[in-house]
Amino acid sequence: QVQLVESGGGLVQAGGSLRLSCAASGSIFSINTMEWYRQTSGIQRELVATMASGGRIKYADYVNGRFTISRDNAKNTVYLPMNSLKPENTAVYYCYADVITYATRMVQYGYWGQGTQVTVAS
Repeated sequence: QVQLVESGGGLVQAGGSLRLSCAASGSIFSINTMEWYRQTSGIQRELVATMASGGRIKYADYVNGRFTISRDNAKNTVYLPMNSLKPENTAVYYCYADVITYATRMVQYGYWGQGTQVTVAS
């Protein structure tokens, strides 16, 4: 019913930049929180950044001002520009959204994107 499609991952040198995007589509009445997570083979999937529909933003401590989360609500899309990338940022990045569908107009449900690989070379 709802799908999140990600793009923007790839291979960059240390110090380079990427811009991740994730577009939600389907029977969407509204979207509350949209978030970015990362996952490596050795750790649990963990939060990178989150942005509520009202504009409240939170980042993981390691981001340290290098990434920015933003939303285009008209396009149901969330972005993560990533600057000054480091090898330790290498991971699969996933987007997540709390979506209220037209079927209920009241109840939200969480949806995940398919993940996009970010690899930073030294």
